[in-house]
Amino acid sequence: MRLLASVLLCLSLAAPAAVAQEMAAPRPLSVVDDPVLRLGDVFESAGERAGQAIGAAPAPGRRLVLDVAQLSAIARAHNLPWRPLSAYERAVVERPGRPVPREEIDAALRANLSRLGLDPEAELDLGPLLPPVVPPAAMAHLSAENATLDAATGRFSATLVVLAEGMPTLRMRLAGRAVPTQPAVVATRRIALGEMVGAADARLVRLRAERARPGTAQRLDQVVGQRLRRPMTAEMPFMAADLAAPAMVEKNALVTMLLEAPGLSLSVQGRALEAAPRGALVPVMNLASRSVVEGEVVGPGRVRVLASAVPAPIASAR
Repeated sequence: MRLLASVLLCLSLAAPAAVAQEMAAPRPLSVVDDPVLRLGDVFESAGERAGQAIGAAPAPGRRLVLDVAQLSAIARAHNLPWRPLSAYERAVVERPGRPVPREEIDAALRANLSRLGLDPEAELDLGPLLPPVVPPAAMAHLSAENATLDAATGRFSATLVVLAEGMPTLRMRLAGRAVPTQPAVVATRRIALGEMVGAADARLVRLRAERARPGTAQRLDQVVGQRLRRPMTAEMPFMAADLAAPAMVEKNALVTMLLEAPGLSLSVQGRALEAAPRGALVPVMNLASRSVVEGEVVGPGRVRVLASAVPAPIASAR
């Protein structure tokens, strides 16, 4: 008799435990990749019902929050054993996504706006833009339709159409302004005062014409090989006034003074009193006579002196 009572007691205690094990529970957080939301995405221990479709999953990059009332309705509709433990239970479903790059949006708009006379070098200003989001592994196909463009103000509008596998076709109405630009040469690194600009130190970009200062260098050949008259920081535009031709003669350097005139050819050693580029005039001291004359820089360390500027001590050295 005691043995029978013990068996019945064990069975009575085991029955609620077995029922509890079969009871479903909402998933606190579920990440899905499929556009269809299934019962197993919302409830744990859904068993054979886990694959049943219950609706659409959230859009890529979005989340869906299901409260107690919604969870109860889903459980009843699919005969799923579940009882809420509190009024605050919920299930969160997230779907990952990637934003469409701004460059792809720009290209789609240009393809449509170019038919309306858009300047190909204009910058499309869309202001603060929340880009469309597509599934991470999906290839997005973008196009624009119903575009308008005001040639006088540059104002435009268009409908962006986004096609991607795993999501319905998305249409976004965009508006902005086409801003004229001009070429500009900017520094690629910090460059010190007096340093010569190398080919790797500058690159050509386009700046908004309304923001570019007058005198901004617009070609690389205006900058490369020139010497800076002020220090530069990275991405800073080069100004023509801040560039000087490289010095062929350095200040206080020894130079060869060349005197060429009909019936006269003379070379003496001198010292340059200033730095100067090719073709510039520079004062030079004759080391023999200590006289100072002005000559034209014709090459590295070489200065040509005009015959009319030669004082008597140099002429008598012939």
